[in-house]
This record gives sequence, C-alpha cells and structure tokens, in this order.
Amino acid sequence: MFDARLRPLIDIPLNAAARTLSGTGITPNAITGIGFLFGVLGAVFLAFQLDYAALVMILLSRIMDGLDGAVARHAAPRSRHPGAKTQESDLGGYYDIVADFLFYSGIILGFAIGRPEHALMAAFLIFCFVGTGSSFLAYAIIAAKQNRNHDKQGKKSFYFLTGITEGSETILVLCLICVFPGWFPQIAAIFGALCLITTFGRILQARRDFG
Repeated sequence: MFDARLRPLIDIPLNAAARTLSGTGITPNAITGIGFLFGVLGAVFLAFQLDYAALVMILLSRIMDGLDGAVARHAAPRSRHPGAKTQESDLGGYYDIVADFLFYSGIILGFAIGRPEHALMAAFLIFCFVGTGSSFLAYAIIAAKQNRNHDKQGKKSFYFLTGITEGSETILVLCLICVFPGWFPQIAAIFGALCLITTFGRILQARRDFG
C-alpha cells in the first residue's frame, strides 16, 4: 500500500550510497548475501528473546535489500551477456526474491522458537505470508509473459502488485513484534487477515487481467 509512495523517498539515499559503493568492487549479489545474513541473525536473536538486537538486524537487512538493486543499476557490468550496461541480472533478482521470502518467514520462525506459546499464531502468519507471496509471484510470472510492468514500484526483477500488505507494511510489522512482543497474537491476527484480503484481491486482479 505504501511501497509506491515511499519508493521515490527511499531511492534518494540508496542511489547516493550506491554511487559510492559502485566503484569499490562489491557486487550486488554480495550485498544480497550480507543482507540475508543480517536477517538470519535477526531470527537467531529473536529465538533468544534479544528483541532489540533483532530489530537492528532486521533494519540492516532491509537496507541491504534496497541497496543491492541500487548498486546493480550503478555498477559497471560484469555480465556474460554482450551489451550489458549495468550489473542488473535475472540471477540477482532471483537471489533477491528467495532471500526476501526466507527472511520474512525466518523472522517469524525465530520468534516462535523464542516464545513457543505463540507458535500457533506464528504458523498462521507464515501461512498468510505464503498466500501473499504465491499470489504475487504467480501474477509476476504471467505478467512478465505478457510484457506487463508496474513502474510505480520502481524497476525491479519482481515487482509487488499493489495490495494492502506489501514490503513496507511487512517490515513495519516485523519491527513491531520486536518492540511489542507481548502483542504478537493481536499483531499476527490483524496483519494475517490483511494478508488474506490482499491475496484475495490479487486473485481477483489476476482474473480481470488474465481471464
């Protein structure tokens, strides 16, 4: 819901940092890997109920998640494909989306390990993540086949189809459960319901666009 509005604001500092990093030799895929490791640490910290340490790792992970694409667009090409002008690649996009979904579910898994009394609601929330993720990926595959594009969310290997729960909202929820872990059942119930609404909305959108 907020991704398209936040993208122009987020791109300004990310592009500035990317211009600096593009000459250092660090690759976008390396940044993706670093961001994923931050996410794993966040899940481990939650498993040990180190909530504020987990919060820092989550934020660092998401900064890396935005930075990898920016560096890819600014860095000199290292592609095997002739005519490449940047380091943007389908493989990089693949790494990015796999890391994202493992990150989202991993954070909730870490929380459930640390607080098993909330395991049922954690399982519900991961189920809802699967709904939004699968509906998003399935739409993106067909949209790519039909040469559709949503430019408002920026140039991405995979873009988020507009819905109530997108990347920004999910990150906010992960931060909230670190700050207010006792409210996890309520947060999971509300956000999970919104995820299901988003999933249903995307199914209806796909029916209109592809039917």
